[in-house]
Amino acid sequence: MSTLDLGIRTIDDFDFRDKVVILRVDINSPIDPKTKKITNENRINKSIPTIRELLEKKAKLVILAHQGDTLDYHNLISLEEHAQKLSDKLNKKIVYIDDVAGPAAQEAVKNLKGGEAVLLGNVRYLTEEVSTFEDVVKLKPEEMLNTYLIRHLAPLGDYYVNDAFSAAHRNSPSMVAFEELLPSAGGKQLIAEVDALTRVTQNPKRPSIFVLGGLKISDAFSMMRKALESGSTDKILTSGVTGIIMWMSQGKKFGKNQEKFIIDRSLDVFLSPAKELMEKFSRYFINPVDFAYEKDGKRYECSIDDLPIDNALFFDIGSKTIDLFKKEIEAAETIIVNGPPGVYENKLFEKGTKEIWNSIANAKGYSVIGGGDSVSAAQKLVENAESKFSYISTAGGAMIRFLSGIDLPLLKALRKSYLKWR
Repeated sequence: MSTLDLGIRTIDDFDFRDKVVILRVDINSPIDPKTKKITNENRINKSIPTIRELLEKKAKLVILAHQGDTLDYHNLISLEEHAQKLSDKLNKKIVYIDDVAGPAAQEAVKNLKGGEAVLLGNVRYLTEEVSTFEDVVKLKPEEMLNTYLIRHLAPLGDYYVNDAFSAAHRNSPSMVAFEELLPSAGGKQLIAEVDALTRVTQNPKRPSIFVLGGLKISDAFSMMRKALESGSTDKILTSGVTGIIMWMSQGKKFGKNQEKFIIDRSLDVFLSPAKELMEKFSRYFINPVDFAYEKDGKRYECSIDDLPIDNALFFDIGSKTIDLFKKEIEAAETIIVNGPPGVYENKLFEKGTKEIWNSIANAKGYSVIGGGDSVSAAQKLVENAESKFSYISTAGGAMIRFLSGIDLPLLKALRKSYLKWR
C-alpha cells in the first residue's frame, strides 16, 4: 500500500539527520504482579525496526510510551526495564529518564546527538494521558496544545513519528496533538498494521471469513454488523459466548447454569442484536453444532439437539463443530480472527482453540489474528505462530474499531498532518 493510499507519511519521507524526532511507541507489556517484571516482550520486539531505522538515519530520538492505566493501576510502573530491554535488543544504549516532560526530560532532549535515543518516563504519570481523563474531558487535538506534555516537548521537536497502532483508538495528547505542530509520519509497525487490516476489509480475496469467539462479545457484534452490511465477508464462524448467544436469540435453551452465566454478566443484552442479525443475514452464519462441558472432572460433548443441560457450562466447541469450521477455513482466501473458541487456558477446553488455530495457521488464505487472548492462545498452542499466521496484530481495541469501520483518532491526526505539511 502506498503512502498516498493511506493518506499519511512514512519515515521514508523525511531526512531525520540531526533532527529531534519525537517517537510514540506502544511497549505496554504484561507485568508479573509479584515481581513487577515484564513477562511478554512482543510489543517491545515490534517497536525495534522503527527505532533502529530512525537511529540509523541519525535522528536525535525522543521515545514516548505508556505502561498501565487507571483501570490496571498495578501495571502503572516505571519504564526503566523497558529501556534496558530496548538497549539489549538494539545493542545500543537507550538512556532512561524517569521524567515525562519536566526539566530533567527537557535537558536530556537538548543534549542528544544524532543517532542517540532517550526513553522518557511513563506518559501515564500525567493525568492528561490516562483513559479516565480522555473519557471525561474529551478534548479535541487542537485543544490539547496547552497540555503539559505538548507545551514542554513539542517546541523541542522537529518531527513526530507514531508507531503505536495498538493505542490508535486513544484520543490523548501523546497520540494526536503533536501532529498539530510538527510534520508527522507513521512508523513501520503502524504502516504494517494498517496495511494488513485494510487488505482484509477493502476488496478481500474471496471467500472471506470471520472466526469470532471469546467472552468480550461486544467486539464481535460491532465487527459482524460492519462486515455484513458492507458485504466484505462471506461467512461468520461463531464460537465462545458469541456462538451461544446466536443460538439463544433463536429460542434455544442451554440450561439453568449457562443461562445464569449469561445473565449475571449482562450478556443477554446482545440477544436482540443477535436476533436481528440472524433475521437479516442468517445465510452467512455458521454457528456451533455441538459443545463441550465438564462432568466429574472429564470433558463431555453434546449436540445442539441434546440441549438443555441444566448443570453444565459450555466452555468449548465440540468435535463436529471443529470439523465444520476446518472445512470453511481450508477453503477461505481471507481469514480474520478475534476471540478463541473456548477456555484454552484449561486443558479440558483447549481442544477447540488448538485445532482451529492450527487449521488457520496452516491454511492457504491470508490470515489476520488480533486481540490479547487470541494472540496469547496462538503463542501457546501453535508452534512458530509468528511465522505461520499471515499477520499477528499487536492491537486489541484499535483493531476491533478499525474492522468495525470506526475512524481512529490517531489515523485522523496523521492524515491532517499529511495535508498540513505536504
